[in-house]
Amino acid sequence: MTQHIVTLIPGDGIGPETSAAMKRVVEASGADILWEEVPAGAACIEEFGTPLPAHTLEAIKRNKVAIKGPVTTPVGTGFRSVNVALRKELSLYANVRPIFSLPGTGARYEGVDLVIIRENTEGLYAGIEFERGSEGAKKLIALCEEEGVGKLPHNAGFSIKSISVTASENIVRYAFEYALEHGRHKVTAVHKANIMKYSDGLYLQVARDVAAEYAGRVEFEERIVDAFCMNMVMNPAQFDVVVLPNLYGDIASDLAAGLIGGLGLAPGANIGKDYAVFEAVHGSAPDIAGQNKANPTAEILSAAMMLDHLGEHEAANRIYDAVQAVYSRGEHVTADIRKVGLEQTENANPATCTEFTDALVEELKRKETL
Repeated sequence: MTQHIVTLIPGDGIGPETSAAMKRVVEASGADILWEEVPAGAACIEEFGTPLPAHTLEAIKRNKVAIKGPVTTPVGTGFRSVNVALRKELSLYANVRPIFSLPGTGARYEGVDLVIIRENTEGLYAGIEFERGSEGAKKLIALCEEEGVGKLPHNAGFSIKSISVTASENIVRYAFEYALEHGRHKVTAVHKANIMKYSDGLYLQVARDVAAEYAGRVEFEERIVDAFCMNMVMNPAQFDVVVLPNLYGDIASDLAAGLIGGLGLAPGANIGKDYAVFEAVHGSAPDIAGQNKANPTAEILSAAMMLDHLGEHEAANRIYDAVQAVYSRGEHVTADIRKVGLEQTENANPATCTEFTDALVEELKRKETL
């Protein structure tokens, strides 16, 4: 059996708890993983002067593969997102979020099975911003007036949205190759090209050009982002692989997670040409940190994605099967899951994070002895 060295970033908030649960499940799956644990997040600032220390980045570059727990990002102030920094520093251009139903979750839909693929490196999340009243903001206001493209408010802050041919081609081609590799039949490109003709319009034209190369192998369609969101909540079964620019992909992937019961069930990966970082897509939930209440499912399923990426397909499938089995029985699910009987009811006796993990480990051991 091949041993894989994987960088582990436990994160903060509930991250250390969900990461510990994930490690137990990966070990029980039979995969041979040697973890190199490194820090990231707010707690690093005092010691290292940054939420993303240099040695953490170096560990990911050395091992090529990492998995991380959630890291708190301040809203409106403070340091920029560690997630965004990792994606930029490591050129992790593809964010991949499989969205699939688990039995017994009390979700609004059953049988959901789609994949959101989001461009990760540019658009409004690239971090090109000018603070209100800054010299950069003043120059931007003056430039727009000089070019005759519009008059901007003098008391505004600005975030610049850019979409390039290169990044658009990379992400759309990734979506089509993903569809072929995973036996999926359709790619939907989501955009707002009817309004933003020079950014989303460029993205859409590139998507059409790339799609033409896959004609006859993978079906292609286009959806305007607002209509796409409406269509998704009306009938998610009409979608298969969905590819979107950065901001739309962030919003749509959380929306899609809501179809299957919430972010606690949604795994994710950030993929580049050289590196891959896997992560639960939910936040750090500091309000329940340290209380043994967290649902580690998303991080555990992210680890299964990681094992697939490493070629450990049997171990990955064992984890998927164990998660399905534990949720089907419904005896050991955490407080965020609504138990399902004749009607959806509140989970009056939720399992702790540890108890849920125990159930998964026991299921993996049981299957091993059959």
